[in-house]
Amino acid sequence: MQILRTFWNSPIGPKTTHFWGPLLNWSIPIAAFVDTKKPPEQISGNMTAVMCVYSAMFMRFSWMVRPRNYHLLACHVSNETVQLYQLSRWLKAQGHESNLERKINEEAAKTQ
Repeated sequence: MQILRTFWNSPIGPKTTHFWGPLLNWSIPIAAFVDTKKPPEQISGNMTAVMCVYSAMFMRFSWMVRPRNYHLLACHVSNETVQLYQLSRWLKAQGHESNLERKINEEAAKTQ
């Protein structure tokens, strides 16, 4: 019971926004993860790029705020990871290839 009371009254406990903000914020990376099953043509490149910038900014915020909010940091690291994956899918669907992929494809075409 003492552990629960300590958590309840802590500076990052359920009586603060340091708890509820990250908890509700998890809906963003969860939704992005679910969207990985959708075709890349349905991805909004602009919105995905904005979400990458948003998560990068809030990763820094969660690290700098006192007390440090590791829960929020974990949420935004997860969101950044999924959003970057989505952005790579969108770029490939738009016809953008990396130089490495282009070289590999050219070499494969030469050997055939």
